[in-house]
Amino acid sequence: MKKGWAVVSLCLLFALMSNISIAQSVKKPRFRALAIAEIGGGHVLFTEASKTWLNKLAVDSNFTIDYITDTKAITKDFLKNYQLFIQLNYPPYPWGPEAQAAFEDYITNGKGGWIGFHHPTLLGVFDGYPMWQWYAVFMGGIEFKNYIPDGAETTLTVEDRNHPIMKGLPASFLTKDEWYIYNQSPRPNVHILASIDEASYNPPKDIKMGDHPVIWTNEHVKARNVYIAMGHFPQLFQDENYTTLVKNAIFWAAKTTD
Repeated sequence: MKKGWAVVSLCLLFALMSNISIAQSVKKPRFRALAIAEIGGGHVLFTEASKTWLNKLAVDSNFTIDYITDTKAITKDFLKNYQLFIQLNYPPYPWGPEAQAAFEDYITNGKGGWIGFHHPTLLGVFDGYPMWQWYAVFMGGIEFKNYIPDGAETTLTVEDRNHPIMKGLPASFLTKDEWYIYNQSPRPNVHILASIDEASYNPPKDIKMGDHPVIWTNEHVKARNVYIAMGHFPQLFQDENYTTLVKNAIFWAAKTTD
């Protein structure tokens, strides 16, 4: 009888330990993401919409996401905690030297992935800050020159349909944003995933740059990275093409699958 109870007890203990192990494995996040966004400003509506969407995706897809509002916390040790860095409309100029060095190390040595939305290409001399030359090279050797106030709808053409970020997207589709104009196209220095047709601007606009890439990745660094120009209007998160693009970018840059 005692032997029988011992067997039953061992079975119950094994079952309990198995359940604990399963629960722990389910709770363990697939990766940790960090997102930076300014407080207030002209992009606050996009930022708030993106947080709502990202938080739901994180819960549904079992990853975590933390938010910061400036670069003061960014150090090499701090970034070790994250497999993905998301730049939600945060510009490239108000970064301190330690934060710059930590970010350069993170990207150059592939210590995590990166996604930038809209504002990261606001490259130039602003608010008394000098242009971050390394970042300008990272973004394709460009400098911000102008933009289209109030935005314009235009036709976006996917140039690399085989890239994982473009999975499930049509060959072309309409999208709207406050398009940035640079001193030159980044095309010679980065891998272009999509571009827009300035002739299709609706309403028509005179502010143009010719060859106009809007989604690209820099393959000269070890980190998986992608810049997405669309990131001004909160309504983008109601567009299935846009949310598909962002979801693809997150799981690709974080080196995982959905």
